[in-house]
Amino acid sequence: MGRFRVAQTDGNNLGAWILKLALLKRRDYRMVRLLLVDDHSLVRAALKQLLLAALDVESVAEAGSGEEAISVATTYCPDVILMDIVMPGIGGLEATRRLLRINPRFKIIVLTAHAEGPIPMRTLEAGAIGCLTKGCTTDEMLQAIAMVQRGEQYVCTEIAQQIVKTHVGGQRSQIGSLSRRELQVLLMVSQGKKNQEISERLCLSPKTISTYRTRLFNKLGVRTDVALAHIALCHGLVEPLSRT
Repeated sequence: MGRFRVAQTDGNNLGAWILKLALLKRRDYRMVRLLLVDDHSLVRAALKQLLLAALDVESVAEAGSGEEAISVATTYCPDVILMDIVMPGIGGLEATRRLLRINPRFKIIVLTAHAEGPIPMRTLEAGAIGCLTKGCTTDEMLQAIAMVQRGEQYVCTEIAQQIVKTHVGGQRSQIGSLSRRELQVLLMVSQGKKNQEISERLCLSPKTISTYRTRLFNKLGVRTDVALAHIALCHGLVEPLSRT
C-alpha cells in the first residue's frame, strides 16, 4: 500500500488525515481508483489535485463528457465515479443510466449545483449511490467517497431534505412530471441541439423527437425552444451560455 499523501495535519486537512487513519484500520480497506467526469478541465484538475492529496489513491482517470465517461469507465474499471450532471451531450444523468446498464457494479456519485428540482432524485432512481451538491466541503466529499467505495449510499443533508419535502408535501413541479425521455430531450433542446442531432444521440427518429418536443411545449405551457431553455436554466438543468 502506498504512503498517504498528507504532508501536515493543520486545520485544513486534519479531517482528511483522521478519515485516512480510520480507513487504514479497516481490514477491507484498499486504494481507490477514481474517474472524474466534468466538462471543465480546470475543475477536473482541481478535484484531482485535492483527491490525490487527501486520499490513498491508486489512480485517477478523467472524462470531459458523458459519452467519454462511458468509454473510459468500461476500460478503466474505476471503484468510484464522480459524475457532473450538467454537461454537453447526453449529460451526467443519462451517462449514469447507460453506465449502470453496462455494469451494475459501477459506484457513481453525482455532483449537482442545485439541491432543488427533480435531478437529484432522478439520479438516485437511475442507480447512483451517492449525491452531493457542488457546495459540499472537502471532508464531506471524502466521506462520501469512502462510504460509496464500501457500497454504502451517501446523500448529502441538503439534498435529502429537499427529497423529503417533495415526497411528504406531495408536490411535483412541471419539470418533475416529465418522463425520462422528455427530460433528455429538454436538456438537449436547451443546449441548442436540433432534432436531427438529438435523434442521432438518443437513437430515435427525428419524427419521434418532434413528438417529444411538442409534448414539452404542452406540459410546460410554452411555445418556443427559447422558453424551454429558460425553464431548464431556472431549474438548474443547464448552465448560462456566458459561462467559460
